[in-house]
Amino acid sequence: MKSIYKQLLGYGLGGALALSGAYLVAPNEGKENKAYLDPVNIITICYGSTKNVKLGDYKTDDECLESLADDLVSHDKGMMKAISVPLTDYQHAAFLSFCYNVGVAKCTSSTAFKLLNKGDYKGACLQLLRWDKAKGRTLPGLTKRRQAESAMCLGEFKYEASK
Repeated sequence: MKSIYKQLLGYGLGGALALSGAYLVAPNEGKENKAYLDPVNIITICYGSTKNVKLGDYKTDDECLESLADDLVSHDKGMMKAISVPLTDYQHAAFLSFCYNVGVAKCTSSTAFKLLNKGDYKGACLQLLRWDKAKGRTLPGLTKRRQAESAMCLGEFKYEASK
């Protein structure tokens, strides 16, 4: 089976978007073909998609991958409008995963983005670690995700190229 990374590249996504989707978003969101309520009661399907989803919805694996690609592109467009400094692919992927998870408005108004746009890349990458709560509760899954995003942002993320 083709890796998610290669499949996302096949949808025309650039390296940073495919990196984000394959190594940060997909593993941390997981994939559920049937709509469900996430830990904070948001109706979700596939790889964390929340757009136009209602309980009872079902998508095939191919539909889930296409939805992931579309969602990554959409979030990336919103995110990039708020960034005024150059990014490496790893920084781009990390911040895209963050925006995908918390939403473009919250992400682009965060201290992480303020630091990023001041050129404080390390400070911005480390700020991601602070976003491990949902409705005031620390969630182990969010802690793990933020650690992976911060590590990728800092160029320290390790992944298997075969994924």
